[in-house]
Amino acid sequence: MARGFLIALVVLAVLVVGVVGWAVSVNNQLVRLDQDVNEKWAQVQNVYQRRADLIPNLVETVKGFAAQERTVLEEVTRARASATSVQLTPQALNDPKALERFQAAQSQLSGALSRLLVTVERYPELKSNQNFLALQTQLEGTENRIAVERRRFNEAVRGYNTRLKLFPGSVVAGMTGFRPKAFFEATADAATPPKVKF
Repeated sequence: MARGFLIALVVLAVLVVGVVGWAVSVNNQLVRLDQDVNEKWAQVQNVYQRRADLIPNLVETVKGFAAQERTVLEEVTRARASATSVQLTPQALNDPKALERFQAAQSQLSGALSRLLVTVERYPELKSNQNFLALQTQLEGTENRIAVERRRFNEAVRGYNTRLKLFPGSVVAGMTGFRPKAFFEATADAATPPKVKF
C-alpha cells in the first residue's frame, strides 16, 4: 500500500513539474514576443522622430523662398507639434484608443507635409535648391522607413496575438495578464488625397 502511494506521489510530482515547466515555457515565449512588439514599436517611433526632426529644416528652407505661403508653413509646424506631443509607451500599446490618437496625429502631419510639397511646385527656384532637394530626399526616405517599420510592427503584433490566443497557451496568458495588442492601421481618411488650394 505504501509503495503504491509512493508511486502515485512520484507520478503526481512529475506531472506538477511538467505542467509548471510548460507554463514557464509559454510565459517566457509570451515575454519574448511582447518585447519584440515593444522593440518594433520603438523603431516606429524612431522613424517618426526622424521625420519630425527633418521638418523644421524643410520649413525654414521653404520659408526663404515662399514667404507668402505662411498658412501652409504654420499648418505643418502645428501638425508637427501635435504629432510629437502624442507619445505612446509600450504599455499603452494594449490600448487601441491610444494607438488611434497616435495614428491620427501622424496622419495629420502627413497631410500637412503633402500640402506643403504640393505648394512647393509653384516655386521652380525652390525645387532646384540643393538644400531643399536634400531635405525632400531625406523626407521621402523617411516616409519609406515609416512604412517598413509599421509593417514590421504589425508582423510582431500578429505573432504575439497569435501565440496569445493559441490553446492551451491562452490559459497561461490569461493567468499572467498578457493582453492582445492593437495593429497599426490606416486612418479612415487615408484613402482620401489631401486637398490643396491655390
